[in-house]
Amino acid sequence: TEVSAMAIDEANAWVMGLQRSEPAGSESADALNREQLEIAGEVLKEIRDRLQFMLNVGLHYLTLDRAAPTLSGGEGQRIRLASQIGCGLVGVLYILDEPSIGLHARDNQALLDTLIQLRDLGNTVLVVEHDAETMLQSDWLLDLGPGAGVLGGEIVAAGSPRQVCAHPTSLTGRYLSGDIVVSAPNGEKRRRRSAERVRIRGANLHNLRRVDVAFPLGLMTCVTGVSGSGKSSLVSGTLYPALARALHNAQGRPGPYERLEGLTHLDKVINITQDPIGRTPRSNPATYVGVFDDIRRLFASMPEAKSRGYLAGRFSFNVKGGRCEACMGHGQRRIEMHFLSDVWVMCQECQSTRFNRETLAILFRDKNIAEVLDMDVQEALALFENVPQIRRSLQTLHEVGLDYVKLGQSATTLSGGEAQRVKLAKELSRVATGRTMYILDEPTTGLHFADIQHLLDVLHRLVDAGNSVVVIEHNMDVIKTADWVIDMGPEGGAGGGHIVAQGTPEDVSAVAASHTGRYLSRLLESERGLLAATA
Repeated sequence: TEVSAMAIDEANAWVMGLQRSEPAGSESADALNREQLEIAGEVLKEIRDRLQFMLNVGLHYLTLDRAAPTLSGGEGQRIRLASQIGCGLVGVLYILDEPSIGLHARDNQALLDTLIQLRDLGNTVLVVEHDAETMLQSDWLLDLGPGAGVLGGEIVAAGSPRQVCAHPTSLTGRYLSGDIVVSAPNGEKRRRRSAERVRIRGANLHNLRRVDVAFPLGLMTCVTGVSGSGKSSLVSGTLYPALARALHNAQGRPGPYERLEGLTHLDKVINITQDPIGRTPRSNPATYVGVFDDIRRLFASMPEAKSRGYLAGRFSFNVKGGRCEACMGHGQRRIEMHFLSDVWVMCQECQSTRFNRETLAILFRDKNIAEVLDMDVQEALALFENVPQIRRSLQTLHEVGLDYVKLGQSATTLSGGEAQRVKLAKELSRVATGRTMYILDEPTTGLHFADIQHLLDVLHRLVDAGNSVVVIEHNMDVIKTADWVIDMGPEGGAGGGHIVAQGTPEDVSAVAASHTGRYLSRLLESERGLLAATA
């Protein structure tokens, strides 16, 4: 039981201790004698190898008895990857989807070494990835685009990383080569730290060591650190639930802490997660941001609709009246297969439009309500360019980089990153109070360099409106644009839970004990060199 409760790095040290040879008469309590080593040698080697595989993919902070359902997607994927290394198979095609998710730059190199080892065993490794270092260390790079959604689907460039970097039309290549860099909207100028702050004292959840930390308000703050260093325990497990309970009487229980100060400076706290914007196919971006209500009112104001007595509810597929009753507004009909999964087929009555003929007869600029829902954001902006209220809501979706998403696209088909940006668009469309704290946990997950730039533009706009943004992040392009950085560590698990450094990105980059600072220093120096070369 005691061994099972150990973190992987602790268990590895314990196993190494069992095999340590000591001078005669000075054997440690844990070390095995020669006869025991002879018996257990092969078993210990297998245990040590497997622990080392997990250490190599950045999982040192996990305990051996950690329940599988509590693992993140990235952690589960890396455990499976470690098990494959241990198998020693050859001639296998391995496919990985963003294995670098949740990894600090320091741990990412160990993961890359593992992938290269798999390749060198005689296997093929195919990786879907946005991480620059992974792309630059690959043998062959396929760049898809040129845009997203209906604007993509083509191979823009293919070749070695050097060839893609030199490709004239590859957006990915231009970022990799340094021709374009992710930058803060306000350029080199950082906002000054204000006197107003929210301070949490004595945070003691999981591996936090009675942490006292202040989050300056009116700034964009990044909480950084290696995997398992205590970032999520501090922000998602303590700060957010404590603020939510104090400001909104939320029921969530925060981790143990002594005191929370500075509440008078805030009205709201909002945690913008990558959870779906809706759990059913009826939810879509238009309903979530509220623009569908305005569109329905617009259709109800058409002369033909008025003459028929139609109200805005007529143009909803969620209620009786205007929807197709054959499919209940789903656009599809379910066929029960009894012992197999149900099959959904197109509704023959409405041809998947979701509405009945009478409703579809009402037009705005030659488009019916179903055709509007089938438009992407860019097309809808052109259609409603002279309808200010609708245009404003659609503009926020455009500003977060979701031009390609259809207004009526089912919420269940949106990725986590897309769902998060739809939530950001909704926040942008609100009337700014300037006293809100927004919290985001690794918002760059699944995002291309260009999408990260869109995201940063939005986050800094929220700050410019007088709000505060706190981001848990590993991505150095985001960290370098922050106004304030709080670096946790120095290691993960039992070796973490302390604040290693805090200050501006430049301040943190100068701290020798900070792993984040070391990589941040390289990036800042590299970009200063690029600026000097182009000056």
